[in-house]
Amino acid sequence: MVTFHPSATSLEIRHRHEVLTIEAWGVDSVRVRAAQYRIPAESQGALDEAPASPAPSIEAGDAQATFRHGELTVEVDFDLGAAYPEPLLTFRRTSTGEELLTESREHFWMPGARSYQGNRAGAYEIHQQFAAYDGEKLYGLGQRTHGRLDIKGLSLDLVQRNAEVNIPFVLSNRGYGLLWNVPAVGRVEFAQNATRWSVGQAREIDYWFTAAPTPADIMARYADATGHVPELPQWASGFWQCKLRYLDQDELLGVAREHKRRGLPMSVIVTDYFHWSAMGDFRFDEAEWPDPQAMVDELHDLGIELMVSIWPTISPLSENFADYRDQGLLVGSDQGVEFHQTIQDKGMTTPMPLAFYDPTNPRTREYVWDLVRRNYLDLGIKVFWLDASEPELNPAHPGNLTLYAGPGAEVANIYPRDNARLFAEGMAAAGQEPTVLLCRSAWAGAQKHGAAVWSGDIPATWLSLEQQIRAGLNIAISGIPWWTTDIGGFHGGDSRDPAYRELMIRWFQYGVFCPLFRLHGDRDPRTPTSYAQTGGPNEVWSFGDEAYEIIADLLHLRERLRPYIHEQMSLASSDGLPPMRPLFVDHPDDPGAWEVEDEFLFGPDILVAPISRAGQRSRAVYLPRGARWVDAATGDVHEGGQTIEADAPLERIPVFTREGSSVPLRP
Repeated sequence: MVTFHPSATSLEIRHRHEVLTIEAWGVDSVRVRAAQYRIPAESQGALDEAPASPAPSIEAGDAQATFRHGELTVEVDFDLGAAYPEPLLTFRRTSTGEELLTESREHFWMPGARSYQGNRAGAYEIHQQFAAYDGEKLYGLGQRTHGRLDIKGLSLDLVQRNAEVNIPFVLSNRGYGLLWNVPAVGRVEFAQNATRWSVGQAREIDYWFTAAPTPADIMARYADATGHVPELPQWASGFWQCKLRYLDQDELLGVAREHKRRGLPMSVIVTDYFHWSAMGDFRFDEAEWPDPQAMVDELHDLGIELMVSIWPTISPLSENFADYRDQGLLVGSDQGVEFHQTIQDKGMTTPMPLAFYDPTNPRTREYVWDLVRRNYLDLGIKVFWLDASEPELNPAHPGNLTLYAGPGAEVANIYPRDNARLFAEGMAAAGQEPTVLLCRSAWAGAQKHGAAVWSGDIPATWLSLEQQIRAGLNIAISGIPWWTTDIGGFHGGDSRDPAYRELMIRWFQYGVFCPLFRLHGDRDPRTPTSYAQTGGPNEVWSFGDEAYEIIADLLHLRERLRPYIHEQMSLASSDGLPPMRPLFVDHPDDPGAWEVEDEFLFGPDILVAPISRAGQRSRAVYLPRGARWVDAATGDVHEGGQTIEADAPLERIPVFTREGSSVPLRP
């Protein structure tokens, strides 16, 4: 038989060896946990503390129970007529009784909706299955390369990879949001017959569910549960200049000086990887950067912040390697030595094995930050690029890792979150304001540490640009308001090629409306990855006179937009509302807004329709219902709720403003 044990804020359900709890976790929201025998005392997930909310109403009988919490009602049903009954959950909207989501059994006989297949070590292969619904649309799950905004019908790995950022939060057009709060490696299937979350090794089922009334409310509740992003620093909203890679101090300063000589705005310039003496030293190579203090001072006089690339890789040739190894600060191996990647770093005649530090270990965070503070922050450098932070494994076997937080198979997905935590905690301890941490990966809750995600090492192709539009919107839904791409793509692109110059122009026109505005890439001619590597030209004047005029105008447009951007970033910090978002977030009652995948709103008042095809000079644009929209180029006013054909000459993409707004798009 099933037994119910209510308390002031939660309901515990016991059946055979399983313990299932439903706990109030913020307004209109609950946290559901289930395990064999007992709920684990520790969780490595994103739900640290329940947000404040009114007390729930709980009713329990012999075989049914009801948990009401604002607009969310959770019904628990124990079907006594089933051959192998188990308690099954149904989530409803309280005000209407509408079913939002319900558990479904994997098989009518057995197993049920929650399956545990164990090895007597306290960890299990776990499945959690829910029903599927005709017409349901699903969004989020981090950043992916599948090129879809609606992820219904997809099967997706729950693992971190370059350009594949696993944040297991999903928003449904049925009116709910769900965070799978299990950082184990696994898979989710949004199939036509069922939705199933599964992991190969975990100790519990743990997820958070909200029935907030609108998409914006859902994201607000999600931010309350997992953490709010800080206020974006004022310097961060401008243009970021980067290439792979500036080889020395003179080259980098020359680019910054030329920007200012041309009257072009720049907020950040980047010294990329291999600027160090060895991976793990976390300091400048004096042969290439002889006076970093003078460099930082000159850049500050120009109004430019210097961002440094910091990898979590540790070379066996590092002056600190023995400390990392002997103090237990490295990621361990279930089998083999503690090396998980290869690269040709300084002092190596060939690629050699490298280790990774373990940011889930508090002692590692303290040790690494002390080096970063002494060698970077004390120079005035406060912007950090956390590259390869999945971590980038070779071979890609996270199950072979052992971390302070637990076995890799159970916790590997939190590595990038805790890597950002290392720097956020360090800045706070140093009495510094929160900074921007440019990260190649993230997990739920990383936003509260100031993680800004970029879309990884993507190809320099039109298809890739098209994919970025969807990727950026899904990661925004997943709780990351600070996001960007490598403008122009990362892998390749010849600055002398007219075809590539067109792509670069279109990418800049898209990028100026991204939360962060950043140029980067490994341009042709390319060389093998090593400490001697440098890419081809990647400055705004590198792509010919026609492209330069257009790009220069876009840099000045970004400057005019910065006050508007910070207004939206303040809302992101307070309300969890990302500045870059799908149309349905602001227009949830417009069915057409849920169908559009290749447009977005940049704040409430700017509608952007990127161009992602070579030679395209016009495109169809859907204007959401409930407003009138002004063509930013012509001033023509259009009623919402219709699709129009908009001109897109090479010098501009279709951009519309909400009538009555005062966005400074024109000089």
